[in-house]
Amino acid sequence: MPSLTLIDSSQFHVDIPKELYEGHRHLTAEEIKILVSNGNTSEDSAWLNVLVSDGKGLFDANLISHTRFCGYVVLGRLVKAKLKYHSLELETGIHNSRLSNVVTGNDDVIENVSYLENYRLGDRVMLFNVQEISCRTNAKFGNGVLMEGESESKRICIGVANENDGRAIFPFESMIPSDAYLWSHYRDDKKVLECFKDMVQKEFLRTSVSYGTIGRDCVIKNTAIIKDAKIGECAYIKGAFKLKNVTIFSDEDAVSQIGEGVEMVNGIMGEGSHVFYQAVAVRFVIGKNCQLKYGARLLNSVLGDNSTVSCCELLNNLIFPFHEQHHNSSFLIATTVGGQSNIAAGATIGSNHNSRSPDGEIFAGRGFWPGLCSDFKHNSRFASFVLASKGSYQNELDVMYPFCLLSPGEKCGSPVNIVPAWWFLHDMFAIVRNKYKFAKRDKRFHKVQIIETNPFAPDTIQEVLAAINRLISLTADNLETLDKQAFLKCGSKEELLQAGKDFLHHNENLKFCVFDPLVQKKYGAEIYKPAKGYKMYRKITKYFASATLIEWCNQNNKQVLERTDIQHIQSIPLYTKWENVGGQIIPVQKVQDLFESIKNGNISDWHQVHEFYRECENHYLEWKARYSLYLLEFLYSCKIEDFTKKNYANLIADVTLISDELYNSSISSREKDFTDYYRCMTYRNVEEMEEVVGTLKGNDFLQTLEHDTKFFNEKLKVVFKELY
Repeated sequence: MPSLTLIDSSQFHVDIPKELYEGHRHLTAEEIKILVSNGNTSEDSAWLNVLVSDGKGLFDANLISHTRFCGYVVLGRLVKAKLKYHSLELETGIHNSRLSNVVTGNDDVIENVSYLENYRLGDRVMLFNVQEISCRTNAKFGNGVLMEGESESKRICIGVANENDGRAIFPFESMIPSDAYLWSHYRDDKKVLECFKDMVQKEFLRTSVSYGTIGRDCVIKNTAIIKDAKIGECAYIKGAFKLKNVTIFSDEDAVSQIGEGVEMVNGIMGEGSHVFYQAVAVRFVIGKNCQLKYGARLLNSVLGDNSTVSCCELLNNLIFPFHEQHHNSSFLIATTVGGQSNIAAGATIGSNHNSRSPDGEIFAGRGFWPGLCSDFKHNSRFASFVLASKGSYQNELDVMYPFCLLSPGEKCGSPVNIVPAWWFLHDMFAIVRNKYKFAKRDKRFHKVQIIETNPFAPDTIQEVLAAINRLISLTADNLETLDKQAFLKCGSKEELLQAGKDFLHHNENLKFCVFDPLVQKKYGAEIYKPAKGYKMYRKITKYFASATLIEWCNQNNKQVLERTDIQHIQSIPLYTKWENVGGQIIPVQKVQDLFESIKNGNISDWHQVHEFYRECENHYLEWKARYSLYLLEFLYSCKIEDFTKKNYANLIADVTLISDELYNSSISSREKDFTDYYRCMTYRNVEEMEEVVGTLKGNDFLQTLEHDTKFFNEKLKVVFKELY
């Protein structure tokens, strides 16, 4: 049975906080008479528990009816007026409600609110047909903190990335995926973990209050239960089922909305986000400008900014920004996904108890795209921009080839198939468009987190370099079969690797495969078109390096790159290992520097951690420029100071060809949508097709890409002209 406490209220007494008296006064006898005649009652027979705005004409007792006042109630300006939001139009006032320990703002509407306790409302708030809005004095509003005397079992944590809470983190109001990533994936540094916990407690104490808040211009209607909630300005909540222990950020520039049948418990939602239509979120952090709708279930997860999730289940995940998952039969469990991802219908990505150890995990880089009805075995790991075609992958995978196509083998127990650099070879339009697409979709008004949206970035390029070396090594291992004469000339491991590199370099169109035993447990993978993939990887590396140096010149107001500039860039620290930290690309060494600063006390709160991210962003371009010189040295096998005019002329010629190829291949891959027989056969004529899908010439992205390609090619010749 529930435990009930009987409270004797015969000796009523209430202490109104002193700070609330300012600008307020007690009721007059005439006002009390009007209130009583309108069917209102008070827990205090003398009505001393009610304060109203002080000043002539600022309080009209006639606007309150059939309402019970308990504890203390402090009312803002209440004069005859109307508030209108869409089709809902209500007169200001308080009707058919019960208020206890409540402070209202100016010109509020409270109508048919059965129980409103311990809240402070902003101006022009509309509360209409709400069953309960209450707040305990020790509410935590979704933060993973403990009050004095509470046991650890009372703490709210989020078990991201792992179903057994081995990577659990404590949510806090300003948390972004970068914080969640560092906390959940560096579990070996115990001191840093303890500092993270302390910083969460400090963050909460700095902003904590003992009452719930509903910001100005909020509208809450036809809702069942709101308990222990902090709701920001201009939020719109309609038909929600339960909001409990939550912070809902919202403001006039980024309005948050919560709709019909929604249940949200123990979490934090960023401004500009929308949660609709029976969606459920429990133990969560939802970023800015996100959508959760159509029965989606987000449990024990952090969802990055600009993500959309509907009709599916996400359990124990850490998801970086720009995640898309729209389909009812798909689920995602125990993963870390690097963002810019798209989970197709029927994808069942969940831990499947495949050993005696705790359930496994999946780690996927940026641009993870599993196909229809695909499923994977935990543990698995995927490089950036892996496209996995439809199928059942029944063994653990370690796919180390970025921008590749992964497909199942012919039968169970056979190697999987991989085409390296597939996006660039067969669907250039889609991959090049990513940079523009995600930047355009970034609707955040307050951009706290820096998100890298370009597919060509240090995190992907370092994977490209690793894939290049892997292809060279595998080709060298198979050289006896591929080119026996070249193999017989090799007397050392270094000579064999060089021969493998030379073979890839000069046989781009030769049809052959190499076998990679590490990609799939037991059965490995067949790597198709390795020479084409190798050449394309080299091309995009050259393109990235050149584009970065052009960007560096633009930022430093330089028309041309001179040898003194090369020397200056060489003086910048070189970082060759990079990490996708919640959507921001940061050198691995800088992450370690952050940890040292946290452990020695130089960084002691999350605000300073976020300042560190911004400082990394301020240096990001110069670090990329230094990395670009390193890449050019790798590609040309000589020091940058030894580059000749011939080297630079070759670089310009190659990168111009690559730039043109990016544009022309984008057109040709998109052109198929307008010329392929099977893609056109559902339309009666060309006119109908163009009305439905538009025209190739009218594609905004291709028009932008054409302009950017011409500008880049011209800039390329100018920037490097002093060096060749």
